[in-house]
Amino acid sequence: MPRRTATMLASTLMLIALLCAGVFINVPYSEMSPGPTVNTLGEHDGEPVLQISGRKTYPTSGHLNMTTVRVTSADYNMNLVEAVYGWLAHDNKVVPHDTLYPNGKTEEQSTQENAEEFSQSQESAKVAALKEIGIPVKSWVIVSTVVKDTPAEGRLHAGDVIKAVDGTAVKAYDDVAKLVTKHKAGEKVVFTIVPAKEQAAAEKQKKTATRTEDITITTAKSDDSGEDRAIVGISAGTDHTFPFTIDIKLADVGGPSAGLMFALGIVDKLTPGSLTGGKFVAGTGTITDDGKVGPIGGIEMKTVGARAKGAQYFLTPKDNCAAAARDVPDGLTLVKVDTIDDAVSALKDIRGGDTDGLPKCA
Repeated sequence: MPRRTATMLASTLMLIALLCAGVFINVPYSEMSPGPTVNTLGEHDGEPVLQISGRKTYPTSGHLNMTTVRVTSADYNMNLVEAVYGWLAHDNKVVPHDTLYPNGKTEEQSTQENAEEFSQSQESAKVAALKEIGIPVKSWVIVSTVVKDTPAEGRLHAGDVIKAVDGTAVKAYDDVAKLVTKHKAGEKVVFTIVPAKEQAAAEKQKKTATRTEDITITTAKSDDSGEDRAIVGISAGTDHTFPFTIDIKLADVGGPSAGLMFALGIVDKLTPGSLTGGKFVAGTGTITDDGKVGPIGGIEMKTVGARAKGAQYFLTPKDNCAAAARDVPDGLTLVKVDTIDDAVSALKDIRGGDTDGLPKCA
């Protein structure tokens, strides 16, 4: 066999071997890619995303799209060829598997966590939207969850309203942890609560629950490695009573990152005129009850997905601006926002055509 032919044959066989090896060698990476984007002012799967009853609503126009990111399954093992292709692909991003599923988290656990965050983001979006337009919302601190085999199990229950800890009134959910951790492990802490059943009955009758109970619990030491703090084994949250019904209908979506866009959609439907002026605006960002916008993951994937659907402007959390500005899709303007007020103000400029003064990501 001529040397040239032998060399080409050996090279070809080596390439085939390398490709085969790449297919069968798994690597500890996962892939992120642009996911669906949904107009919060429109419909999804045949029904309105935002459904409001008991209050006058107004016609809307344009788009206020929430955006998503697709990720590979926790149980899926990328091979070397897929990882290399993902690294080279412009619209995808390959990240360490532990970035998406830390501490061996299963897909079921991740899905459950995302569902809980999504539900909480909807509540915060409603509160932030109503506060933005001056509609009062009643709020109170509750026991969100009770951890199994901790001091609080059997003593406190999900839905209990926490009025005070050690006689100090609780005004925000993070007050609870601050008051508990003033103690050392083994010390007693007193919770003043309205039992969940009592609260539910009062809400049904549209009354304010007044009967309280004092529950004394002995604190334990946190199991967190390297930490020496007292715990009782609960997580606190916030519950609300709204003056009318707001339903957000969007299945198969998780996480807290749609909060801002849900809030803006609610504001648009409850106020005369159009927030967008008919423009195609997309965006992302978590939101707190007081309207603070927080950063999210996968910002580069979301801008790509939004522009592919036709978005002209993208409302970007301030803390995501640097990453988003590194590779902006052609034709998309990144607008920096830190609060819902910022977003409403930016939309006013967008619909009025006064875009030179927009706070842009740079």
